[in-house]
Amino acid sequence: MATPPLALPPVANNADVRFLGTLLGDVIRAYGGERLFEATEAIRKASVERHRDGGGDGGGHGAGDDAGTVDLGLDRLRLDETLDFVRGFMLFSMLANLAEDRQGVAVEEGADLASALATLERQGVGRDAVLHLLDHALIAPVLTAHPTEVRRKSMIDHRNRIAQLLAIKDTGATTTPDGDTVDEAILRQIALLWQTRVLRRERLYVTDEVETALSYLRDVFLPALPALYQRWDRVLGARVPSFLRPGSWIGGDRDGNPYVTADSLKVALAKASEAVLGHYLDQVHALGAELSISAEHASVDDAVATLAEASGDSAASRSDEPYRRALSGIYARLAATHLTLTGKPAPRPGALSGEPYGDPKSFRRDLVAVAHALEIGGNGPLAGSGALGRLIRSVETFGFHLATLDLRQNSAVHERVVAELLAVAGVEADYAALDEDARVVLLRRELANARPLASRFNTYSEETASELAIVQAAADAHAAYGPQAIVNYIVSMGKSVSDLLEIHLLLKEAGLYRPGDPATCAIMAVPLFETIEDLEAGPAIMAAYFALPEIAAITKARGHQEVMIGYSDSNKDGGYLTSTWSLSKASTAFKPVFAAAGTAMQLFHGRGGAVGRGGGSAFPAIRAQPAGTVQGRIRITEQGEVIAGKYGTRESAIANLEAMTSATLLATLEPERLSPAETIRFSAAMDEISGTAFKAYRDLVYGTEGFRTFFRQMTPIAEIAGLNIGSRPASRTKSDRIEDLRAIPWVFSWAQARVMLPGWYGVGHALQAFEDHGLLREMSIGWPLFAATLANMEMVLAKSDMGIAARYAALVEDDAVRGIFTTIREGWHRTHDTLLAATGQSRLLERHPALDASIRLRLPYIEPLNLLQIELMKRHRAGEGDPRIGEGILLSINAIATALRNSG
Repeated sequence: MATPPLALPPVANNADVRFLGTLLGDVIRAYGGERLFEATEAIRKASVERHRDGGGDGGGHGAGDDAGTVDLGLDRLRLDETLDFVRGFMLFSMLANLAEDRQGVAVEEGADLASALATLERQGVGRDAVLHLLDHALIAPVLTAHPTEVRRKSMIDHRNRIAQLLAIKDTGATTTPDGDTVDEAILRQIALLWQTRVLRRERLYVTDEVETALSYLRDVFLPALPALYQRWDRVLGARVPSFLRPGSWIGGDRDGNPYVTADSLKVALAKASEAVLGHYLDQVHALGAELSISAEHASVDDAVATLAEASGDSAASRSDEPYRRALSGIYARLAATHLTLTGKPAPRPGALSGEPYGDPKSFRRDLVAVAHALEIGGNGPLAGSGALGRLIRSVETFGFHLATLDLRQNSAVHERVVAELLAVAGVEADYAALDEDARVVLLRRELANARPLASRFNTYSEETASELAIVQAAADAHAAYGPQAIVNYIVSMGKSVSDLLEIHLLLKEAGLYRPGDPATCAIMAVPLFETIEDLEAGPAIMAAYFALPEIAAITKARGHQEVMIGYSDSNKDGGYLTSTWSLSKASTAFKPVFAAAGTAMQLFHGRGGAVGRGGGSAFPAIRAQPAGTVQGRIRITEQGEVIAGKYGTRESAIANLEAMTSATLLATLEPERLSPAETIRFSAAMDEISGTAFKAYRDLVYGTEGFRTFFRQMTPIAEIAGLNIGSRPASRTKSDRIEDLRAIPWVFSWAQARVMLPGWYGVGHALQAFEDHGLLREMSIGWPLFAATLANMEMVLAKSDMGIAARYAALVEDDAVRGIFTTIREGWHRTHDTLLAATGQSRLLERHPALDASIRLRLPYIEPLNLLQIELMKRHRAGEGDPRIGEGILLSINAIATALRNSG
């Protein structure tokens, strides 16, 4: 008899959830034993009943001030059973996430390209305007290694295999291509999940992060993007340019990560090239098998005949098959390219030899020659679409590099390195002592001089030698893989023009910046403005930068300039609302600066997974950007659990990439939705609201005595360090100040404790103090920015729970310090009530039933995990040495993060 499904509150009507929950229950009973199953089921039922009977704010989630009044039976679990129980609830959350992703819960209605085109056409924007925009557009999801993905890759792989099996089941098939029954194959994968170790035993290295990102790029992006372009070609009735291209920071992001070096950069580039070339070799080989066209039955274009003759393929069996012979030659050249770029022979070397391709364009040229010959030879269906068409699209999109790799380093590092280079070269003894004007004069003088500063006869510090090695590795990458391999060099904590010129000076050492009239630069220096103060100063910095003649010439030749705006640190600095508004105002203020410089603006949005780090749905977030700031060009960071959620399968990747594209088209081409008068009124109101929210947030986080101790004792920030989820240290320095803590562990810790403070604190104070409540209501309806801001905050409030949070607050040792929680709880209720008033709702997520059901489904599973985590933290902090306690804490962190989905 089948086990009753684990984890089914009444709101769950997703058939996949019921099916997978039943199988998970069977696995727990079979592998964990009857006692574990019965205990798990009893806790589940008790928790479900508690939430069904009104636990929370009356809507089933949120305040939850009565947490723990129902006996869930957690104290009756033995320690080993506790670990198994946590694993079971974590696996349910993982499977529930999969079920939701398959049914499109995470993708907004109307976020596909066809719907976006229909919207634009209703507003008088035709398809010609869309195609014209796409000619110079760039949309780039950029994968980063920021440590918010708690699951091991092995767990994600099993999850993806289940997704593939469910897709087979959707077709009505009952067996897999291998002959297994589909249901048994799914059960087997869940059993493997149950028996797979959840936690990483060793810390992650950069090479591990490279491999993880590569699995998404190779297994998902490579097949998904050409298929997506094919769909768009049909929708638009024309072949669209290859404007959507992936990027990566992994292996090039050195900011605060001493383990990213020139060697790791080379590894990341080589592995990516090996993956994409291997894919091309497989595709060319398959085409050779497919294109069996005989010269006896079809005319042969001169270009293909030339390729066939040059191939060296003299096999008698193919003497009348020019396409196969041509593809044999292409394959031989591609195999030689593989050997040249990777140092390894092709996986399937082939019998012929050939000269390696000098660049991806040469490879594409041969493929296009084949496609053109098929078209003029009456084989049109074989030319522009199908496998050959997708391969041509792949080469345009991925080149020989797969994903464009960014370089990133902190401005303070550049300052030290440049100071050392100038001092050792005898140019300037104390660069750090110069003011900004003097620095700019000196740097410009050096940039005009072709003489390098570094010399092999001098000795440099380890830091300077490392940075010089990085720019040289970048130059080598351009020579090997092409200029698209590395396009951007981001300077974190960008605060001045000299911060950007220092990058150019380092690039000059490797020949990537060349003086002249005009000067040229092969890699773009990109400032990252992160704090509230930096965002306010950004437009003036860029105006001064563009005013430099050599920079103006470089920017004009490139046609655009990128600016990166940071959501994470601006939020930690000034709170959610002020961060959101400061980012919007900065984007607007950049627009006239770029217009005056005569160059297109490209904004790079440094968003995280959690709302407290700029997370939330990309579709409304892009559409809510200020008018005229998107301009068809946008890059967005994707990291951690967001990568797995958005790009874990080909289907979810296609849906999310299409949503990003549709939103970019709408944000660029839609008429302004606010009148000038509304813009002035709404902006003035937001200035006032933001100011109040900023003061409330700063008073709590940076102005409350004992807050630092409160945060570190209430949340599992110390325990999170043991998760081994990233190669980068949690803090920029050894200080325990909030200012020095990275934004990721800051947000992650508050999420674990169910406070979610970075995603809402201060907003309630601001909305309550604002007198014109009617204007707030008007803004929530008519202003996309304000609507998206409140919607993201509403999701955060729904996932938070002040009752659970109070249990965490009890971990704080000092009574007076513990009292800080009263302020936080009052702030939560104030934010909750004013949000409902501003949006005209009676409960949270009243207008978002799918998201409401998704969160309700999880709450009965998260609460027991929180309660167990608290008890384990108590025992751990009391000095109990049983290693299972530490393991249990880490498992609970993993499980809670999985259930919350976007927690970092």
